[in-house]
Amino acid sequence: MSEGVDEAGWDVEPGDEMEPVVQAVGRLLKVCREAAGVSVPEFGEAMGYGEDMIRKIERGARIPRPEFLDRADTFLKAQGHLRAFMEDMRKARYPKKVRELAEMEGRAVEMLLYGNHNIHGLLQTEEYARALLRTWRPAYSPGQLERMLSGRMARKSVFDRSPAPELSFVQEEVTLRRPVGDTMVLRRQLEHMLEVARLPFVELQVMPTARANHPGTGGLIEVLKFVDGRGVGRADGDFGGRPVSNPRQLRVLDLRYGIIRAQALTPEESLAFIEQALGEL
Repeated sequence: MSEGVDEAGWDVEPGDEMEPVVQAVGRLLKVCREAAGVSVPEFGEAMGYGEDMIRKIERGARIPRPEFLDRADTFLKAQGHLRAFMEDMRKARYPKKVRELAEMEGRAVEMLLYGNHNIHGLLQTEEYARALLRTWRPAYSPGQLERMLSGRMARKSVFDRSPAPELSFVQEEVTLRRPVGDTMVLRRQLEHMLEVARLPFVELQVMPTARANHPGTGGLIEVLKFVDGRGVGRADGDFGGRPVSNPRQLRVLDLRYGIIRAQALTPEESLAFIEQALGEL
């Protein structure tokens, strides 16, 4: 087997609503392979994967990468039937919770995001995110880590939307000081944040540790607002940590975020703060 065998895709999570689609793609792949008169060993060799991996994909236990379906379509002369499922597999490869969050972020016209423990996922570089995910316990397997990382990076497509949503980030000072990975990883992370902060639709603010009394000590807060006036939000320690859409509950989060935003450094002061933090590394 080649070194990239584990890159063929991701295992299907039990109970995932995408499981029937993954199984259908696996059956289609098997039909196309047999119609082309290609055995599993021959197909695996041509694709650079072992027989076990091919069989897992064909029985729907493994989510194939879109690139895998693209290559398989060409090799098996499937006339686009396998390529037709590339977008479905692109969505299915992310964990269910990530898909749901990415879908909401994709519809939001305004996002209010406060982080007091880690740099928010939408601001993270890939190497910082990888280092952060490696700190979790119990530890992710290599495949699980890559799947979580891919999902987190895919969410950053919100920056490419047109028109872009209005994004407001407030980050606690400690999140800019903790050298997740190592000092160079943090340096590149802060440099990336400076680039993001200069986007016209982004406001990035820093909450100094010296601000002893503010309503963000309970943890993360996220509020997403949609074009129809509705919204969804969540906060550590409130509502069981579950997303809420009740207007009364959203007003609580909105009020809390507004106070946090007012007590943080201004966007201009925050840029200067991050530049100073960079100079101290």
